[in-house]
Amino acid sequence: MKALIIDDESDICYLLSTLLKQKNLSATYVNSLSAATKALEVNVPEVVFLDNHLPDGLGMNYIQHIKLHHPETKIVMITAHDTPTDRTRALSVGADYFIGKPFTRDIIYKTVEQLTIYSTSK
Repeated sequence: MKALIIDDESDICYLLSTLLKQKNLSATYVNSLSAATKALEVNVPEVVFLDNHLPDGLGMNYIQHIKLHHPETKIVMITAHDTPTDRTRALSVGADYFIGKPFTRDIIYKTVEQLTIYSTSK
């Protein structure tokens, strides 16, 4: 499986990509929505880990773009703004999972396992 991480914090990108590689996911990352659009044109991942607050917009508003152009791609919203309202909104506009920051290795591994189970059951 391939993953794209969209987060403006380089340390989060590095940490998350390392965790994903330990679960046999090939992970790349970008730091803005505009870079994400370009990356998605070149290589469509099975899963996108999407931060909400990015320099050029809200990830929450980008979910529909991903789902429109890549409906099979799973979206995991990751954000430090983990409120019930944000969680509900993200899931209602198409996010498949919602993870608050700071996240733990176990939360990432559990999410990846759920994604893997889903992708093999299709």
